[in-house]
Amino acid sequence: MKQITIDPITRLEGHGKIEIFLDEAGNVANAYLQIPELRGFEQFCVGRAVEEMPRITNRICGVCPEAHHIAATKALDALFHVEPPQVAKKIRELFYMAFFVTDHTTHFYALGGPDFVLGPNAPAADRNILGVVRKVGLEIGGQVIDTRKRNHHVIKLLGGRPIHPVAGLPGGWSKAVTEEERQELEAIARKNVEFGLFSLKLFEDLVLGNQAYLDLILSEGYTHRIYSMGTVDANNRVNFYDGLIRVVDPEGKEFVKYPPRDYAKHIAERVEPWSYLKFPYLKGVGWKGFVEGKDSGVYSATPLSRLNAADGMATPKAQEAYEKLYETLGSQKMSGNYQPVHQQLATHWARLVELLYAAERMLELATDPEITDPNVRAPVTAMPDEGVGGVEAPRGTLTHHYKTDANGIVTKVNMVVGTTNNYAPISMSVKKAAQSLIKEGTVITEGLLNTIEMAFRSYDPCMSCATHSLPGQMPLEVTVRNAGGDVIKQISQYT
Repeated sequence: MKQITIDPITRLEGHGKIEIFLDEAGNVANAYLQIPELRGFEQFCVGRAVEEMPRITNRICGVCPEAHHIAATKALDALFHVEPPQVAKKIRELFYMAFFVTDHTTHFYALGGPDFVLGPNAPAADRNILGVVRKVGLEIGGQVIDTRKRNHHVIKLLGGRPIHPVAGLPGGWSKAVTEEERQELEAIARKNVEFGLFSLKLFEDLVLGNQAYLDLILSEGYTHRIYSMGTVDANNRVNFYDGLIRVVDPEGKEFVKYPPRDYAKHIAERVEPWSYLKFPYLKGVGWKGFVEGKDSGVYSATPLSRLNAADGMATPKAQEAYEKLYETLGSQKMSGNYQPVHQQLATHWARLVELLYAAERMLELATDPEITDPNVRAPVTAMPDEGVGGVEAPRGTLTHHYKTDANGIVTKVNMVVGTTNNYAPISMSVKKAAQSLIKEGTVITEGLLNTIEMAFRSYDPCMSCATHSLPGQMPLEVTVRNAGGDVIKQISQYT
């Protein structure tokens, strides 16, 4: 049996490798996305004062610290049994929308976009943000940089720091918004809306206008008919900050809807010996392996999954973009709502729809008269015990669950992050893409292997966030190679 290794895989947060195994005929027998890194956040948080959690857990990731900060802060609300004032919730959400804009901008233009803007077979040295700028022009590159710059300014203004924010507190927020700041935030939000519309137009011109790219998106090799998860508001519209978690089956029928605190009633996690990541699945269906369909407990929690799980977007321009996505990709309506789209590469398009929604929602909040109310925190009077906080991170549904003793010292931590939710479908996508592209007699090229990498890139995985557990025995394998790449020694434990 022949083995093909892609190591390291590129344009993701964290580290990983793909192992592809071919049978004697040269067809793909199996493929694995392996995550060799491990970080022990769930363990070394134990013994710390729980109010430190929003500042500790946002160090899990330098790309999405804001997501962990908000989830941790909401977990503290529940743990201390305190309800934040409405203005505090609105400031948190405004802060979070600025984060979503900059994060989705980063992925489309720097991580996922090069495959479409430059093409999957372009030279590897060109498939990056600099190559994108050369292709689309300095003016567009300047817009991307300016979008990230102004939204990081918002994150610093409201969160206290441009990276690893510190403003979240149990019962509220540490920073009120002045009228002068509100006007600045409004101006930034209006620019974000323009940028969101611009990015969707660019996607339409460069991707949808290219038949080869459209064929790739619609191809069976990048399609998975599985359950979809996302947070929705009272009207079943997409919401990133608050609401109920909704799961729909592959045909779009609601399977379950629950508050984040009930996640353990509906989600279980499976461990496989070949990776440090866990594989969540729906308890109500059960683990049936890495297979598709209504009888499989595998689900995804991505931008596309959020759109699938909802009945639409909560802002007007994003709703128009949402409808265009589903109609263009041939989705049929069932009971007045679009049936799910299962072409995973369409997640890049869904991400831009979400970018526009975040920009519009930010503008709504920045023009809300209540946003300058100085009463941004409710007093904490109850004893701490246990709390769960949940938000939609850019990569999927994020849950923080803490338990403490009577003194507020952490005794147990569990976190289910977006990439963890998506690990089973990511693994399935890598295998299916490899099987569709590598056949008997196929010449293996760097461009072909990059096209396989596109299967995981659509999920925008963050392995730093996902590998946060630390078991009692840590499986480890060390391979030592000489300058020519030959293996000279292997050392392993617990493998």
